[in-house]
Amino acid sequence: MSDWTLLALAIALSLALIGVVVGLVPAGPGPARTRARHRRPRPERSSFRRSSKDKGRAERRAAIIINPTKFDDVSLVRAELTQASAQLGWAEPLFLETTVQDPGTGQARQALDEGVDLVCPLGGDGTTRAVAVALAGTRTPMGLLPKGTGNLLARNLDIPVGADLVPALRVACSGRNKAVDVARLELDPAEEPATDDSGRAEEPVEGPPVQRHPFLVMAGMGFDAEIMGGTSEEFKARVGWSAYFVTGFRKLFVKRFRVRWSIDGRVRDPVLARTILVCNCGTLQGGIQLVPSGRVDDGLLDGVVIAPKTLIGWGSIALRVLGRSEKDGNELIRTTGSVYTVDADEPHPVQVDGDVIGEATRLRVSVDQQALIVRVAGADGARADGPSARAPRLRRPRR
Repeated sequence: MSDWTLLALAIALSLALIGVVVGLVPAGPGPARTRARHRRPRPERSSFRRSSKDKGRAERRAAIIINPTKFDDVSLVRAELTQASAQLGWAEPLFLETTVQDPGTGQARQALDEGVDLVCPLGGDGTTRAVAVALAGTRTPMGLLPKGTGNLLARNLDIPVGADLVPALRVACSGRNKAVDVARLELDPAEEPATDDSGRAEEPVEGPPVQRHPFLVMAGMGFDAEIMGGTSEEFKARVGWSAYFVTGFRKLFVKRFRVRWSIDGRVRDPVLARTILVCNCGTLQGGIQLVPSGRVDDGLLDGVVIAPKTLIGWGSIALRVLGRSEKDGNELIRTTGSVYTVDADEPHPVQVDGDVIGEATRLRVSVDQQALIVRVAGADGARADGPSARAPRLRRPRR
């Protein structure tokens, strides 16, 4: 095989890897997965036999938190979902709209105060993340109505994704409860002061408050955040999804930076990385499995260090990821743990679930196991109206 052939192959694989890395960036609503489309429909909630204590109970009601930027006419969406709710035996939903100042957290808290039975974010991964901030740690389930362009949490949970919102609403109203993990990222967390006098209370840590950003899919520092922050809205509007590939190829050789990191307190060897990701989910757009063993409910996170030196190195990574290989090397390091710390020599952009939240030199990422209840399709597991809302706690071996 000639050098030119190798170079062409490396470029093709590198472009594929760009698709892998930016898979969590908005990509346009896609079709639901085949398994979700052809699964036998679950009976409507009204068809379940009610116990004597349920007789006379008022109709269940959902709150639907709409990101209005996703629709040309919100009133048509409200009418469609109101009609679908009635057909499912539910009352007219409580509709609340997000704003620039509040992308969904305040609306979710208002919905909880109203005593609704279900809260449904209607938007992309950003809206879902904002709503999850309020629902995490409560017993109120979240029903996903994916209308963003990434919708990665919905795709990882086999929620119907497409132009028609009714199948997703049906899952939200009549599916089963699944408890999933919520990861939390801290930007430049304050160091605790050292003391030899453990018998006395320590003074409060001075400085700015710690910023904790919950996320459900993944967070990253470096190449991935550079792509997301470096693609303008105007460019995306002009050329569409391909704008991310143009930006990604331009930043393919963004300067590597030294990463000092630890997993559950165990210090790892420093690496020169292009990007470092901490994942709560393992599957990206198109079914690409960045972390084949990743689970959303096992109380563990998956760290991914991407550190190629050359174009051939990028191609090697792409080949492994697209081939679903769990074999790693110097260019691709995948690990598992509960708490990750990352230190860089200078500030780098950071993203959570596709949103760039700023720059930092130090990250701390932890996980709250099964802190959020989400409605998913399927007849197995706990029923949404059953006594148990939590799935069994399963943990993978750490690596």
